[in-house]
This record gives sequence, C-alpha cells and structure tokens, in this order.
Amino acid sequence: MMPAPASAARAEPARPPAPEALPGQYAGWLAARGRGNRCFADGAAGFLRRWPDPQSFAAEPLEVMLAQDQQTRPFITFLLLHDLLRPGYDYLAERKFASLVELARGTRLEPDLDGYQQAAAELGFSPHVCSRSAERVITRLLIQAGRPLRDLAAADLRDAEAAFRARGERRNGDWSNDRGFLHAAWTVLFHLGIIDVTPPNRRRHDHAGHAHHFGGVPAWLAARLEDYTSAISGTHEPTTMEGIAIRLAHFGRHLASIDPGLDSLSGLDRERHVETYLAATAVARAVRGGQPIGAGEQRNRIITLGRFLADIAEWEWPDAPARRLVFTRDIPKLPRPLPRYLPADADRLIGEALQDSPSRLFADALLLARATGLRIGELRDLELDCVHEVPGAGAWLKVPLGKLGSERMVPLDDDTVALIDRIAATRSPGRPMTHPKTGRPAEFLLTHFGKRVSDQTLRDELARACQAAGLPKATPHQLRHTWATALINAGCSLQALMAMLGHTSAAMSLRYARLFDSTVRADYERALAQAKTILTVPSPGGEAMLPVTDITGGNIDWKDTPLIKSRLAGGYCLRTAAQGSCAYANICEHCPSFRTGAAFLPVLAAQRADTEALIADAEARGWGEEATRHRRLLERLDERMAQTEAS
Repeated sequence: MMPAPASAARAEPARPPAPEALPGQYAGWLAARGRGNRCFADGAAGFLRRWPDPQSFAAEPLEVMLAQDQQTRPFITFLLLHDLLRPGYDYLAERKFASLVELARGTRLEPDLDGYQQAAAELGFSPHVCSRSAERVITRLLIQAGRPLRDLAAADLRDAEAAFRARGERRNGDWSNDRGFLHAAWTVLFHLGIIDVTPPNRRRHDHAGHAHHFGGVPAWLAARLEDYTSAISGTHEPTTMEGIAIRLAHFGRHLASIDPGLDSLSGLDRERHVETYLAATAVARAVRGGQPIGAGEQRNRIITLGRFLADIAEWEWPDAPARRLVFTRDIPKLPRPLPRYLPADADRLIGEALQDSPSRLFADALLLARATGLRIGELRDLELDCVHEVPGAGAWLKVPLGKLGSERMVPLDDDTVALIDRIAATRSPGRPMTHPKTGRPAEFLLTHFGKRVSDQTLRDELARACQAAGLPKATPHQLRHTWATALINAGCSLQALMAMLGHTSAAMSLRYARLFDSTVRADYERALAQAKTILTVPSPGGEAMLPVTDITGGNIDWKDTPLIKSRLAGGYCLRTAAQGSCAYANICEHCPSFRTGAAFLPVLAAQRADTEALIADAEARGWGEEATRHRRLLERLDERMAQTEAS
C-alpha cells in the first residue's frame, strides 16, 4: 500500500437514502444475520422521527447518544457500518459493540479488516491482539474517518488516542488495554507503509524542552536552567540532556530549601549554597527505593553543577557568579572495583536457562551479548547486515557506534554466526525504522511486533533466567564482563581485548588484566611452595600449612631446601620444582664475553664450593638434570679460575 499524505481530508457521511427507505434496508441487514423483530423496527422508526438526518445525531451531547436503548442501538450500528453516521471518537470509544468485526462482514470495511489482521499476524502479534486491535481501533478509525485503510493518517490515530485517554480518565485513569491495542494498530499501519511516523514509546512522555524536570525549583532559576539546557542541547545526546536537567534540578530544589529569598545566580555563595549542597549530596537518597545514591551519581551531580557555573561564566551571562564556586577537589573519587563477571557455575546455569527459555528472540539476544561482549545499547542497535564475511579471515560482527562513539569489528565463531541466523529467522519483519542516532532508515536485527526490542525487555528476560537458575539478579553488562574475563584468562592480549571491547584507552582494558594476573599467580605459588617446605608441623589434614613466622631469616641453609637452586656470584636463586630451573641462571658465567680477574678469585672460589654442594644435593635427590647443570657451571668456573691464576 502507498503511504498516506500527511493529513488526509475527512470524508463526509454518505447522503442517506430517503427516510422511508432506511427501515427496509435495515430489516434486510438484520435478516441476513438471522436477527430482527418488531422491537428493532420500532427502535429504528423512533430514531428517524427524532433525527431524520442520521448525522444530526452526532451533534447531541455524549450522554444523550449513549443513553439510547437496546432497541435503538442496533440501528445506530447499521448506520455506522454503512457510512451513514460519523458520531465522533468519544462515542465510538465509549460504546460497546458485540463482535463489531463480524458485523462489518459484507460492508466496505471487510477487506481492510482482513488485510490488517493478516499483517498483524505476520508481525508476530497474537490472535487475540490481532482481532481486538482490529475491533477496538481499526474498525472505529474506518468508521469515523470514512476512508479506506490505505488513506488513514497519523492524525486519525491521535484523535482516537485522545478519545481513549479521556475515556480512561473518566474511569479512574486506566486506559492500558486501549493504549496497548492502539499501539499495536499504529505499529501495523507503519509497517504497511500507510503511516510514516513510528509509534510513540508507551513508556515515555513527549515533552518540549526540559522544564518538566524543574518541579520544586524557584521560577526564576527554572527559567535560567531551561535557557542553559536549550543552549547545550545541540551538542549532547537526548539521554545526556535528561541527566543534566535532572541533576541541575536537584541543586535548584536545594537552593529553594536553604535560601528561599535567593533571586539570582549572581547571589550564589560558596559557603552557604555550594558547600551545603556538597554535604547534602553526600547523604542523598534515590527517589525510587530510598537507597543512598552511589559515588558515581554523587560525582555526576557535582560535575554537572561545576560545568553549568563554568559555562555561564565563560558565556558571560550577566547574572553569572563573579568567582569560581566548584573546584576539582569537591568531586569525590570513584572507587575502582574489579569488573563484576559471573562465576563459571553461574555463567553456565544462566546460559542453560536462556537456552531453555520460551522467549527465543530475547534469550538469543542475551546469548549473543555473552558471545560477543556487546553493551546493551550496541546490541539493540545491531542491524540485519551486521555479519561480514571476510575471505581468509572468517566472519566478523560490525558493532555500531556505541557508548564511546566508535565502531569496531568483533570476530565470530561458527556457533555465534548460527545464533545470529536464528535471531534473524525469529525477528518480526517490517519496513525499516528511523535510526535514533543517524536519522536514516535502518533494518534492526532485534525487532519484535514490528518495533525494536527495548533494553528493559532484555533486562527482564535475564532476570527471569537468573530466577530459573536459582541465582540472584544479574545485569546485561555482567555478560560483557564475563566475556572479557574469559578471554583474558585464556591468554588474550591486552591490545586485542581493547579492540574487541571498543575501549579507547588501555587503562579501561587493564581492569580485566588485574583480575587474574599470571605473574602474581606464579610468584604466589613459588612463595607458597617455599614456605611449605620449611614447615615442620603438618596441618590436621596431613598437609603442610603456610607458616605465620618470617621464613626469610633463621638458621636454615638455602642449599638444603628441596627447591631448584642456582648459585650466583652475588647470591642465589630459588624456584619451585613446578617452575623448573631458570633459563637465565648463570647465563653470565657461560657467556663468551664474561671477564674476571685476580680480585674476583675469592668470589669465584666461594661460588665453586657452593656449586659442589648443589651437585651433591641434586644427586642425593635423584635430580640428574640439575646435577648436570651444576657440573657445567663447575667446569666453567674451573676454566676461568685457571686462566686467571695463569695470567
């Protein structure tokens, strides 16, 4: 179908036949449905006596229109379905019909209703939503607009939305069912190409500007904050602007509570206004849940305030404070926790729960995040052509612009490619949607019911999987941490990890390297083995325990320890048997460039004596290779000492 124009003209009701002809047509319509009696005929006659022109009925108050009795209402339905009456959306929203879609059989509405329900089913909507959205929304749109489905416009949907919302407000504010059916209808019409506007987000309210965030802020300050947010909105993402407005509003409400008489930004004082705000921020609690805000939020509130004051001073606002009020030392330092990866058992259980999930699209999306380390925003922004086959280099995933504003390529294995193919087969089809960042049409990989999968939907699915696995809730970002941790444990280089994670600095990736440092582990095992060898008291289980006392001193001779030992000119080297001998031990003595002199003969003699002791120790322990290594050193020392004495 061709898209509708921006605003389609509303059709006038058809010119009704002569009043004397309508009762006969009505009787035939009833008879075709196996209905009709004298009461229905009397109801139609009474209606026509009062409103000879059926459209004049629409001018009556809503209460009068809804007050028609059960003998008259079938005749009104007949008029609606035959384009003889446009009663207005208020009436259509309030009026209950019995099987309106079935009553429309044989009228001009039937083909459009059938086509709509078929398209809704192709998008993945359940049979219940297909039929109910057709009956509750589409039929009413076709009746009131008086145009075929292909000529409906977004304005028609907004008019119907206003009527459904008003009905909900008259009924204690609940219009969730109608809102859901309206959203489904809007989605189907968009993907049919009838409407060019994507359906509005049901969880968000559209606001012009950010003034709605400044509740409780003095009017003069709210106006200045609105000026500021308007000035910077061109260089910030909408979500960033929301955060800035909310954090500035916290400062505004603080000023209202401690200094109601303040009427200008130029009157701000460091001690009275800013320092008290810093103290209040340190103990602030979240609006939802009441838990203390984290260090990150404390930091963001103070940075936002400092940036606001610095900007208006730089812009030379006439009411900007004369001196700097927020300093770098006011910003709390962030803790440096290690990435919160999932332990191996938890990772396995959650993976199994996702594999068994009936919500295949959402579960597979989370499995893809676990297999590629994507952020949740990057996951949602993946497009249908995100997999690139490179000859000789395998399959790669093109990750769209994300948190740090950079694209990247992530290598894929065969299992992950198969997973993406499964997602592509499960997603709902439809026309491209406007990309929120670029504004261009894009075919997103994760679509459900004709719209993009939300991050909350993915979080809910992960929470369900955790519950099924008997584990506490996890976040999608932990899947990214788990992926990166597994790679670093497997020996992935820092440079490769940085590229695959999309990090712009090595410091960001080094957080994962600090998790399991192989050098730290090797040093720990060497020290632990050495400590256990000198412990004479076994543990209750019969194993040696790590001693509490200092093991570096005492009267223990290093040559008697059951370790791999090397005598150096200026000391000695000790390594565990698991580590083996050091490749660099005594490398200098064996080097052709090694030189010595008469002054070093006592040192070489002491080294030779200890080397003889190490040969005996190695032979006593059955360490043939160690004994041979020490003999080579002994021969080299004898050679050098003989040359020195001869010269």
